[in-house]
Amino acid sequence: MLHSSRFLMLAGFLGLASCSPDASQKDPVAEAQFQNEKRIGDDNVTEKQERDAEFMVEAASDGMLEVELGKLAQQKATQPAVKTFGQHMVEQHAEANAALKTLAGQKGLVLPASLGREQQDTYAKLSALTGTAFDKQYMALMVDDHKKDVGEFEDMSEDAYDGDIRGFAAKYAPVLKEHLDMAKEVNEQVEDLP
Repeated sequence: MLHSSRFLMLAGFLGLASCSPDASQKDPVAEAQFQNEKRIGDDNVTEKQERDAEFMVEAASDGMLEVELGKLAQQKATQPAVKTFGQHMVEQHAEANAALKTLAGQKGLVLPASLGREQQDTYAKLSALTGTAFDKQYMALMVDDHKKDVGEFEDMSEDAYDGDIRGFAAKYAPVLKEHLDMAKEVNEQVEDLP
């Protein structure tokens, strides 16, 4: 009797496992957040450390999106200033992403390996556009994204629990501010295009 109940429990677990969603369907950003929360929960650390981990995941997903959209801008943009801006985003964000990945490795934090669903949606919407419509949407998005990023990085340069994460945020906040200024300038050039 004991063996049959164990068998039924095992069969139940296997049944549950087979019903679980395919791993390829998981959102990489949500999965990274989950893995970090699980580790933080297991280690019984503070809410501030959880915020640090969230910041790292958000910075990684935003950085990856900036690179992918920058590549797209180099291919699709009609205005030379937009193409140049896209190239600058690829170079600058690739460098920041590499530094972020190294830092996450040192801190034992998981970062998303690819774009999350929200970032994929943004990419899909922009890739569907052509001509000046692409230029205008891309640059408007770059202004909005960099405003948000500058605020996050400035906050974390003061508020991050971990000193190295504070240092990372402090190092890249001025770079993002520079990107924001450039994005505003190029956006002004394209927003009145037909």
